Amino acid sequence: MQCPSCQNTDSRVLESRAADGGRSVRRRRECLNCDFRFTTYERVETVPITVIKRDGCRELFNRTKVLHGLSRACDKTGLDAARLETIVENLELQLQQRTAKEVASSEIGELVLKELKQISEVAYIRFASVYRQFRGIDDFVSTLETMNKEQEHFAAVG
Repeated sequence: MQCPSCQNTDSRVLESRAADGGRSVRRRRECLNCDFRFTTYERVETVPITVIKRDGCRELFNRTKVLHGLSRACDKTGLDAARLETIVENLELQLQQRTAKEVASSEIGELVLKELKQISEVAYIRFASVYRQFRGIDDFVSTLETMNKEQEHFAAVG
């Protein structure tokens, strides 16, 4: 690590701590040449995930956009922000663990819906109505009927 004061590359680590919620390491260092103390941060380098939109254009995965969509779907459902943040973190982790670094926006939407279905039916319907571009009441009814049939099936099996 290069000293910001004298540009010497020899330094020693005085202290290390987790930072950024455990996603990085903060290190206090001291230059062995001039005794200047400075701080460095280490993060795991991740390959960016490219999202292929419906119209075929590509953009980088933006966790803030997913979190915003989730927040709007979960408004007044009683789900707290920490739970939504966990959903987005798990989604991002799933995407990072894949070998392919391009993913269709439709696949991201389905992964979010899978999580929402388990925790809030209302949030699921709200998110689905935007993500699947519901055109009218028939789309809502069809989705609700599918959910009802799945619940009846699991009740009969379980």
